[in-house]
Amino acid sequence: MVAKISSGSSIFGALSYNQKKMDEQHAYVLVTNRMIEPTDGKYKIGICMRSFESYLVVNQKTEKPILHISLNPDPKDVLTDDQYSEIAQEYMQKLGYGDQPYIVYKHEDIDRHHLHIVSVRVDENGKKLDHNFEYLKSMEICRNLEQNYNLIPADKKERQSELPIKPIQYGEENLKVQIANIIRPLVKSYRFQSFGEYKALLSLYNIIVEEIKGGVEGKQYNGLVYSATDNIGERIGKPFKSSLFGKSVGYEALQRCMLQSAEIIKEKQLKERTKAIVTKVMQLPLSRANFEKYLVANGINVIFRQNDAGRIYGITFIDQQNQCVLNGSRLGKEFSANVFNELFPSSMEDNDIRLQQQSSKNIGYADEPDFRPQRDVDNTDASLNIFSMETNNGTDSEEEAFIRRMKKMKRRRI
Repeated sequence: MVAKISSGSSIFGALSYNQKKMDEQHAYVLVTNRMIEPTDGKYKIGICMRSFESYLVVNQKTEKPILHISLNPDPKDVLTDDQYSEIAQEYMQKLGYGDQPYIVYKHEDIDRHHLHIVSVRVDENGKKLDHNFEYLKSMEICRNLEQNYNLIPADKKERQSELPIKPIQYGEENLKVQIANIIRPLVKSYRFQSFGEYKALLSLYNIIVEEIKGGVEGKQYNGLVYSATDNIGERIGKPFKSSLFGKSVGYEALQRCMLQSAEIIKEKQLKERTKAIVTKVMQLPLSRANFEKYLVANGINVIFRQNDAGRIYGITFIDQQNQCVLNGSRLGKEFSANVFNELFPSSMEDNDIRLQQQSSKNIGYADEPDFRPQRDVDNTDASLNIFSMETNNGTDSEEEAFIRRMKKMKRRRI
């Protein structure tokens, strides 16, 4: 079974997505928890919103308080509705949302029947719920549910966290178009402070970039050349000058991006989440391969740079949640290349000794503080952004009435 977790800012958007499926008779409500029960038995958007409003109105800082989860058993798994209900409730309980209001929808619009769950990440007092190592915890819950309900285990490919953008697929599409579709959004969305960090980010997508320096008529110039690579980092196809993709991915634009990134990373404390997670995972008795898997499960990719002898001389962490790229040296001396050479010795015998020495330690999961920027809300309209539309369906009378009611409640609290 595979679980996909997402956070959002619009409760209406999450509910309307599932309501649309129900209107098309492709889904129905399977089970609810701490939700207002409609007199006619029909869970429409309006009454569902009222079940969540008391939780949302007391929280003014959490940017994405809406939780939307899909649980996807293997298509060959045959389950009754009662079993689906039990699985959903057990999953939410173990994930830490057992006392929260939530609604579970069963979708049958495709051959693979699956569940969608909508809830909130804040409790009745407005406090954000702890979501430490949530993705890793979710994976462990799914493995337990597979055993308890005799489900077909998800294969390795299904378990892997998907990258936000598809890597280069040589031969499938115009290479120039593929590169453009990757580098433009990455430069716009991710924070990196050096050319090396930018190169590490691109390596996840089978792209390499090189700096070109020269002079023309006594004037110095700097440029960039992008190339595609195969899965082992070897160049394939012809290289492309950055000018072919526009100024936004050129040399000068990258220099500005690096300066701005340094300020943003410091101001918003973006490296703290990465540091907290990596610190704890480093304490676990893991091989290098499992170390990488644990980080990926928490939305962090790691790039090791090593010489021909296998010695690590550099390491870069790419936090997909914060969209931030950080060399190990930026996190502190305890994340230097030398530390990781000791942590993951090239000799298999040394590694086995280390695992044996640490196997008896009782190591829990890291506390993963939420260091994403929290905006203080000074006016009622701004604080109601969690009720904005995230779909293209236009306005809705139920949503508008809900927002008006929430505004009145906010004014009373002020």
